[in-house]
Amino acid sequence: MSEKMKKPQIKKPAKKQSGKAAQKNAPKKTIYKPSVKANTKKHTAKEPKKKKEQPKPSIRIVFLGGLNEIGKNMTAFECEGDIMILDCGMAFPDGDMLGVDMVIPDFTYIEQNRDKIRGVVITHGHEDHIGGIPYLLSKVNVPIYGTPLTIGLIENKLREHSLSAPAELIKKNAGDRVKLGCFDVELIHVNHSIPDAVGVAIHSPAGTIVHTGDFKIDYTPMAGGMINLSRFAQLGDEGVLALMADSTNAGRPGYTATEQKVADSFDSLFMKARHSRIIIATFASNISRIQQILNCAQKYGRKVAFSGRSMINYMNVARELGYVSVPDNLIIDIDRLKDYPPEKIVLATTGSQGEPMSALSRMAYSDHRKVEVGTGDFIIISANPIPGNERTVGNVVDELLKRGCEVVYESMYEVHVSGHACQEELKLIHSLVKPRYFIPVHGEQKHLRKHAGIAMAVGMDRKDIYVGDIGKVVELSQTAMKEIDTVTAGKVFVDGLGVGDVGSIVLRDRKHLGQDGLIIIVASLDVYDGHVISGPDIVSRGFVYVRENGALMDDIRDTALEILEECSRRNIHEWGVIKNRIKDDIAKLIVKQTGRSPMILPILMEV
Repeated sequence: MSEKMKKPQIKKPAKKQSGKAAQKNAPKKTIYKPSVKANTKKHTAKEPKKKKEQPKPSIRIVFLGGLNEIGKNMTAFECEGDIMILDCGMAFPDGDMLGVDMVIPDFTYIEQNRDKIRGVVITHGHEDHIGGIPYLLSKVNVPIYGTPLTIGLIENKLREHSLSAPAELIKKNAGDRVKLGCFDVELIHVNHSIPDAVGVAIHSPAGTIVHTGDFKIDYTPMAGGMINLSRFAQLGDEGVLALMADSTNAGRPGYTATEQKVADSFDSLFMKARHSRIIIATFASNISRIQQILNCAQKYGRKVAFSGRSMINYMNVARELGYVSVPDNLIIDIDRLKDYPPEKIVLATTGSQGEPMSALSRMAYSDHRKVEVGTGDFIIISANPIPGNERTVGNVVDELLKRGCEVVYESMYEVHVSGHACQEELKLIHSLVKPRYFIPVHGEQKHLRKHAGIAMAVGMDRKDIYVGDIGKVVELSQTAMKEIDTVTAGKVFVDGLGVGDVGSIVLRDRKHLGQDGLIIIVASLDVYDGHVISGPDIVSRGFVYVRENGALMDDIRDTALEILEECSRRNIHEWGVIKNRIKDDIAKLIVKQTGRSPMILPILMEV
């Protein structure tokens, strides 16, 4: 059959397909795609332009205390015209600060920027963080924020100072946030040697800065719960611009021991001293330690008395706010010590640092009005000496031993643990927070440098670490950290009611007087021609015993008289010239005869 005769094939319509099968078998269509270079403005709608992200502002950190020193902690943060202050503490005077009661920060920068200050946040109630607040509020009236115990201690301190304007004290709990201008400050619970301690996360337009405050990581704290490590970790995941962390124990390896160790040591020492009167010296602010003393006293059937004004003040505040648990009839007044046998008494006192006016020092030198120590007293010093206080503490211990007391101090038993983190705890905080930059704070230069080394050990670059000093201003942004300025800052001495009226020259004079004594030369001169009418009389204080050094006194008097008469003959009447001649010539005479250099004070009067 030919091709033409073949029956034509009739195609049946395909069944309608749907879904993936339809897409797979569908005939391919050619779709026109214009090239990149083609002008498609007529065919496409205009796309909105993406807004460029505005760069974040920078934040300035002004260090007013707490760097290259122990105590006097104070830091200002400034961003977009707002300033917030963290802590305002004091420091104890060292041996060269003769007659000085305390040292506070210089508030010049704060006074110059008073209109920008939105508030002060306090991390905890130790003196090196709250001691300067009365003096700050006398200059600038700003709101103070802190946890309940911290605010309670500040209230007690302000009552003693009787400020003219009422202070605005606002209580906040760990976990709360405080809005201060552009700053949103978050309080984070930490462990320390006082309850209610917090670190802070300072949320600002520039980024988040985490400041640990004074802290340690205690898995079994006496009270208050463990440090909120999970929040530090969350902040690290969210992104932290800078970490500022406590450096006090950066030189100590390992971990800081838990307070539970002290409780065990106290228990064994109370058993050892069952036939003695127990006297325990500790920091008045160490509320947890006081609670341990109360617990042991109750267990062994003893009464507790307190000595030292600061100890009594801290206890009153802690009891009112419920931070210590005191069984009924456990505490007695110090005046009732004689009503009980010595083996039934525990005396908690201040003076763990050997402070000259503290209760323990006055006991050691028989200067305490109500307590006399001696054989039969078991004395526990439950504190580490603050750097620089070792010799003073040693002197007090020696005096107590001379009086027949048995003395236990930190190097012999575990009667004290630090409230500051050691190296492994610092590494943990660094690893959790993962900051862009790091600034070690709270410590001397050796502590700050050691902490910088710890940061590098966990992976930070040296260029992202800033070791600062008081008065320096560092600026932080997302791209850089740099020192930009220096402000007026330093030490202001408080001597009695005087604040700042004792300076380096006064201290130098006091040191001079203390070492070599004073010679006063008094003379009356004729108002017309300057000849000597009476004198010169010589007064010696702290130099030599006059009755046994008559020849020296005569030589001093003769030299002074010769100078005054010579000036009269030469018609020299300028007080400055005459006094300098007396000082110089008599100084040479005294050095030649005694080898000493007392302060020489000429007093001339015209008649």
